[in-house]
Amino acid sequence: MAHPGFFQRQASARRNTSLLVFLFLTAVVLITLAVCLVGYFTTRSETSGQPFQYWLVSSHGLITAATVVVLIGMGSLIRWVDLAGGGSRVAKMVGARPIDPDTRDGDERKLRNIVEEMAIASGVPVPELYIMDNETGINAFVAGYTPGSAVMVVTHGAITQLTRDELQGVVGHEFSHIFNGDMRLNVRLIALLSGILMIGQIGSFLLHASFYSGGRTTARNRDGRAQALMGFLGIALFVIGYVGVFFGRLIQAAVSRQRETLADASSVQFTRNPDGIGGALFKIGLRSSYLDTTGHANDMNHMCFGESARMKFTALLASHPPIEQRINAIQPGLLARLKSRLRDTEPGDDLRSATAGPRPAGTSGFAGSSSIQTLSESVGTISSKGEDFAIHLLQRLPSTFRNLLYTRAGAIQLCYAMLISELAEHTQAERLGLLRNHSLFGAQPDLLAKLLPTLQGLGEAVRFPALELAMPALRKLDPDERAELAENVRLLVDADNRVTLFELALTSFLSRHLGAEAGRVTPVRYRRYNAVMPALQRLLSLMARAGARDNRDAGALYLEAIAGFANRGNHDFPILAKVTMRELQETLTALNGLSPLLKPAVIDACGHCITYDSVIDVREYELMRLVADQLDCPMPPMTV
Repeated sequence: MAHPGFFQRQASARRNTSLLVFLFLTAVVLITLAVCLVGYFTTRSETSGQPFQYWLVSSHGLITAATVVVLIGMGSLIRWVDLAGGGSRVAKMVGARPIDPDTRDGDERKLRNIVEEMAIASGVPVPELYIMDNETGINAFVAGYTPGSAVMVVTHGAITQLTRDELQGVVGHEFSHIFNGDMRLNVRLIALLSGILMIGQIGSFLLHASFYSGGRTTARNRDGRAQALMGFLGIALFVIGYVGVFFGRLIQAAVSRQRETLADASSVQFTRNPDGIGGALFKIGLRSSYLDTTGHANDMNHMCFGESARMKFTALLASHPPIEQRINAIQPGLLARLKSRLRDTEPGDDLRSATAGPRPAGTSGFAGSSSIQTLSESVGTISSKGEDFAIHLLQRLPSTFRNLLYTRAGAIQLCYAMLISELAEHTQAERLGLLRNHSLFGAQPDLLAKLLPTLQGLGEAVRFPALELAMPALRKLDPDERAELAENVRLLVDADNRVTLFELALTSFLSRHLGAEAGRVTPVRYRRYNAVMPALQRLLSLMARAGARDNRDAGALYLEAIAGFANRGNHDFPILAKVTMRELQETLTALNGLSPLLKPAVIDACGHCITYDSVIDVREYELMRLVADQLDCPMPPMTV
């Protein structure tokens, strides 16, 4: 069976989100009815024994039902708002600390290098990295709402007990969750289950309160009756709430197991090294993946690489298939091979040398297809060429240049340097003179002197990868600082009264990932192309003119590209002579509202334009990556 593609997995994640919301609402209705039933028996004497269905629509019943719905809604809403900060908020919730990009710790540098290689190879901004210092178990998770705002959290046990290949397998597994849209689903699950848990927590509170008050008021019959009633309500609500949580976690676990199996398979596809993720899982089986230092282990169970909490009814509530089953699903016979290696290891040897094993011959770390026929097929994938490109690029970057990208000042100056690197020195000075003096946002000649030679020496192909490496530092800017950077970039772009393809790509990239809407999920607004035809007209007009040699060729190329979308005839949407930057941004915002299954055709139509002359230059591909990025479709770098 063919491995599902990026767009199919995105559509599946959205369907799962809708299903979970439906099941959550169903659970709310059932819990409300159960609590109303308790209320009915509690007040039956006051309501003359009327049937339940009549009591339910009485003032008592309606007030009870409304109270339950409000309590559940408040519980979910409070957690939802708490998690609105995205992945960084989840990381802080479990007590993880950010890893300094310039860390000197060998294990942390190993993790950072693996993540950077995979990010560059896949075309996504480098995720922010966090570590749970006090967790000895082997585990990891990603959190966030969009690929561009993802954070990755790894336990100390994972980076110290796993070999590079094994850690690469875990990182590949987590990147699969980034590509597949699982992060958004996982964060929302935490909020939804918190609401259901609210009823059980109230029941627990009433139960404790009844016992506490009983110690002081047993001499009074009236107080004794109140105590008994409070205890009965507490027990009833406690049981109802936690039965609801049980079934909620049952649904959560079923969905999670399916997606964990898919992520395991994707990791093997990315790394082309089943021994990597297989060895990591094998070590979890020998040791542990539990999170013992956070009170949120149960909440995080469905998000983690391995089980994070010890649970009863493990066969039903486990968010992951059994370890042996996961290893055997990766490759038949892999478990026996790993066990054999362990037996052959001398006592006292580090297990990491026993389970790493050699890579299959002819592989470089990440999988890839040498026969990708359309650009949409490359979205959300990592090829061996892309990984080789990433490794080679990182090796060629001078350490001074690379370390500057990890600082706010260096990342800001990088944006300026990319806009002036191809200009003559006197013109560079004129452009930088447009910026106002500022300790952070003003031109800093000493930093630019370290950035410009590398940009000029490595050429255009280094620009977007360098920007992706700088994204963790740029995300540290507060909203006012982000606005200041955007204004300065716009000032440099407008200096010559024209906009190049790269300038268009850079400003749009920064707007998407640092603007007010950064990190927010774009809901599906369109399930047909008809509603976005003006947007397609603008986009394909720009792409056709970028890919053609002259106006005549551009017109013919445009007609070919638009033909698959215009149902009423191509003449209704003629090629446009000019598309402004603002129009392009509005266009890409509109197209991002398409259903995931409609986006591949847009990517391929743009790809048809830039491959028209059988040559793709760097600037054309940068524009292509801009389109894909704005549609939340990570595209690997150009490797040829």
